[in-house]
Amino acid sequence: QLQFVESGGGLVQPGGSLRLSCAASRATMGYYAIGWFRQAPGKEREGVSCITSDGRSTNYADSVKGRFTISRDNAKKAVYLQMSSLKPEDTAVYYCAARRHGCSTSVSTYTYWGQGTQVTVSS
Repeated sequence: QLQFVESGGGLVQPGGSLRLSCAASRATMGYYAIGWFRQAPGKEREGVSCITSDGRSTNYADSVKGRFTISRDNAKKAVYLQMSSLKPEDTAVYYCAARRHGCSTSVSTYTYWGQGTQVTVSS
């Protein structure tokens, strides 16, 4: 069973940057696609970005394209989300999650989840 711990969240001003990390408990994370999701108060959890197990393919929600970059280092059992040009509407709890067989935007298809890290974009 995989466990994940997210870190790197915090308070940042609009236009600023943050780098989120998702640390896995086992090297078997290398067999899974990893997605980043976020959930703002009163809203449903939504997909932000995903990267395939081998790191060769990525996708992004339209709202973050050109501002966020996902990457992974399987040797370090980690996935990252570099966030730039942050906006107040990016404020949410950010989660990483794992699934087999490629990326998906469907929350219910992800098997393992972290506890989340809070990102607040405010002046």
